[in-house]
Amino acid sequence: MAARQGTAAGRIARRRLVVPRAEAGVATVLACVCAMALIVLTGLAAQMGAALLARHRAEVAADLGALAGAAAVVAEQRSACARAAEVVTANGGTVAGCSLEGADVLVTVTVAVHLGPLAGTATGRARAGPVAASVS
Repeated sequence: MAARQGTAAGRIARRRLVVPRAEAGVATVLACVCAMALIVLTGLAAQMGAALLARHRAEVAADLGALAGAAAVVAEQRSACARAAEVVTANGGTVAGCSLEGADVLVTVTVAVHLGPLAGTATGRARAGPVAASVS
């Protein structure tokens, strides 16, 4: 059933939505801005994830290096720091510091963070040694 020209239904059917010229294309610009914001947030999340992973690797390498060094001290085989450095290097870290305090071995390890233009280092520290006998 076609609406007649002179009726109210015909006038409503012929009306078109008129967008002012000043607002034409705003949705495209807004979509581009939202897409760029999403890309930036994804990049930041990936960078933070890489930094967190590097920190965990540095802590694990420091823990294992300190334990290996403490075992060398107890066994009196060789230098505790040399043994700790071997274990740290095998776990992808670099020894930033190693010291002995009595029978305890303190190890500081750095691991490089590689992701995009924002590179850095993560640091892990650990201490290991024999447990003192408790007096009951």
